Order: sequence, then structure tokens, then C-alpha cells
Amino acid sequence: MGQTGQVSPDISPELLRIDLNADLGEGVTDDAGLLEVVSSANVACGFHAGDARVMAEVCERSVVRGVVIGAQVSYADREGFGRRPMDVDPEILSGWVAEQIALLTEAAAAAGTRVSYVRAHGALYNRIADDPDQADAFLLGSGALAVLGLPGSTLAVATAAAGRRFVGEAFPDRGYTADGRLVPRGSPGALVTQPAAVAANAARLAAEPGVESLCLHGDSPGAVRTALAVRAGLQAAGYVIQAVRDR
Repeated sequence: MGQTGQVSPDISPELLRIDLNADLGEGVTDDAGLLEVVSSANVACGFHAGDARVMAEVCERSVVRGVVIGAQVSYADREGFGRRPMDVDPEILSGWVAEQIALLTEAAAAAGTRVSYVRAHGALYNRIADDPDQADAFLLGSGALAVLGLPGSTLAVATAAAGRRFVGEAFPDRGYTADGRLVPRGSPGALVTQPAAVAANAARLAAEPGVESLCLHGDSPGAVRTALAVRAGLQAAGYVIQAVRDR
């Protein structure tokens, strides 16, 4: 295997494949370090974190590493890092999503790459997993991009109904409720921080039906060390780390 996210042409299509994504451009982690490990980068588009300069830097580094770019869109909530629930009119939400994607599209084009998918962040991610009106607004604002999200969610159903590609993702560094949703941050069991435990979760989740990508939170303590453990564990289990776009 060559650069991260790129697969040699002699790799058999029968091999197990999984995308490894991380939240980048948020100003709270080692973007350069994570780009050495992941195959896809969820780039903050300025509403919860990041700015034009940071977006440009992440896009430029991603091109060098062969990492696929995705827009990580959020509520307009820098103070709360996009993690505070908000009630937003669907038309406004669509506009917010479109605005963020446009900002990243400009940065990606300047770096010689493109935005390949869209993914919600924080409170918006949780809201559109179960709210059909908000999910539709999110889709309306995101054009024809592939959508990265929670398998079995309202968003997954709406994306398929719109004739667009949905990529199911799972979170090895987060806890899950009995109904398959993420344990709310601040609640017991919400975060998994030990690299060995995260790596074990990754290997288990990668085998789940509907899971094509695994997400690592870039703002977690020791994010790069954990990402390296996850990548090594997946490869030991027989997986090829490959961005979904390249399949």
C-alpha cells in the first residue's frame, strides 16, 4: 500500500476493506499526525470550528497524503463547538449546510482536490439521525454529495430515497445505547479512551452490516496514538484501509 487512502492495483477485491475517517481542522488536535493514518478527512467548515486558513492547510496536506476530503458541517455554534442542540428552521439549516460546503469546496479546489462527501457534526449529527424534516433540510443543502452517517437512521433512509449514496459509519471511541444511538457526551460510558479498547471496538464494528467507515474523534486525548492502534489492529484483522470513494 502506498500513501494513506491509496491502494495498489494488485490488491485483491476480495480483501476486507474499511474507510478510516477523522474530524480535522478543528484547532484542537494534530491534523498532520492524523493525516498520516486516516483515509478520509472530515474537515470543519467554520461554523463550529476552523477557518479559511485551516481548511486550506488540511486540504493541501490531504492532497499530499492521498486522503479524501469531506465537509463536516454543523450548526452555527462556535461557542458550543456545535454540540448544543438547536431548533433551526429547515430553510435556514439548508442554507447553513450549503454555505459550509461552498467554503470547503473553494479551499479544496485551490489545493487541487474536491469535496467527496458531507457529514454532520455534533448536535446536528444526532438530530438528523431521527428528525425527518431536519434530515431533508440537510440533504437539500448538500447537493448531490455522498452522505456519511449512522446506519439505520432517518438520514440513511432519506438519503436512499433521494437516490444518493449513503455511507454508514461507526464510532469505536464512543459508547452506544441499546437502540444503536451514541451515548450522550457527559454520560457514563460515552467515551472510550484506551487505545487497545478503541482498536478492539474498531475490529468488531468493521464487521457489522452496513458499516463502511470508522470515525475517530480528532479532539480526543491521544488521538494520533489511538488512530495508529486502530489502524494496526484493523490491518492485523485483515482489513485494507481505503477511502470509500476509491472502491
